[in-house]
Amino acid sequence: MSELLGVFSVLCFLSTFIVSVLLTIVAKKLTVRFGLLARPRNDRFHKKIVPLGGGIAIFFTILFACLAAIVLVKILVAGNITEICGWNFEDYIQGFSYKARQLWVIMGCSAALFLLGLWDDIKNLKPIPKLLAQFAVAFAAAYWGDVRVELFIESRIITSILSSFWIVLVINIFNFLDNMDGASAGIAVIISMILFIIAGFSGQAFVSGFAMILGGTLVGFLIFNFYPALIFMGDAGSLVIGFFIAMLTLRTTYHQIDINHWYAVLAPLVIMAIPLYDFISVTVLRISQRKSPFVGDTQHFSHRLKKLGLTEFQTVLTLYLATIATGLGAVALTKAVWPYGLLIFLQTIMVLEIIVLLESAGKNGKT
Repeated sequence: MSELLGVFSVLCFLSTFIVSVLLTIVAKKLTVRFGLLARPRNDRFHKKIVPLGGGIAIFFTILFACLAAIVLVKILVAGNITEICGWNFEDYIQGFSYKARQLWVIMGCSAALFLLGLWDDIKNLKPIPKLLAQFAVAFAAAYWGDVRVELFIESRIITSILSSFWIVLVINIFNFLDNMDGASAGIAVIISMILFIIAGFSGQAFVSGFAMILGGTLVGFLIFNFYPALIFMGDAGSLVIGFFIAMLTLRTTYHQIDINHWYAVLAPLVIMAIPLYDFISVTVLRISQRKSPFVGDTQHFSHRLKKLGLTEFQTVLTLYLATIATGLGAVALTKAVWPYGLLIFLQTIMVLEIIVLLESAGKNGKT
């Protein structure tokens, strides 16, 4: 990673962190004033009334950061400025200018998801219309925003459809993860930092910068969302976070040119191992109980860990550490040659198996 890219990334993180803190404070006051509140329910874990304005702060922080970046690049281009303090960033300006149209599409899609989530927070939408809207937005992002994986398939429509399924999956994974104070935002921070490192290896300035924008935004929000939470993100936040994480996983280059290892493209599965486990396990549980997988309850991985005797802080910390463990494995996977890549996959499976064994012991009363 070049020194310029490192400095740029740090500035992205710090600036969005500050803006996020300020907007979260404002959003908290506004949502209390207008009555946008999460009230205790049987299918929810929290026991007190909490404002639901976090998603507003998250979305607008990222929106302001992207608009600021576009304006800054236009100023630099208009002034023909390509060097500051001895750093030449002409290539970065050209690259960003080329991707500006895609960024507008991506932000438009995120705005649609933000409004969908906000409306759901207010009106509690039915699952199927909500899911169909997510697919429509995901396809638009994949087809017109180039948020897709090609997989050596020439058809843009086919790759956009395949990518849409992944985008919708990740959106709902983070929607499901938003079940305990600090869980969804904290895991998203970890994953965005992992993707920042991997993208940095490939010199992807656009992806690295966006990962740091997302990370800084979420850390600023997390100050108020960590246990005991003073504000929730709501669906307005979780849908947006899931969308941006999906975008980063699809736009990051995992395969290193100097290393012949096709399996590096599976790195997103390793990075997302813990969130995927939560999503799949709770979905299977609900279906086995003849419940809708989209109806909330307290059977998530985090809730099951707490039932084993962990405090809420210990539960969320366990989620963080497990995500870091698999995420670091994904970083190594991008550099690993055969058979070390296989060992990383085995390590990920073993981390998940340890979790399964702990849960099984808890059910058997052996904790």
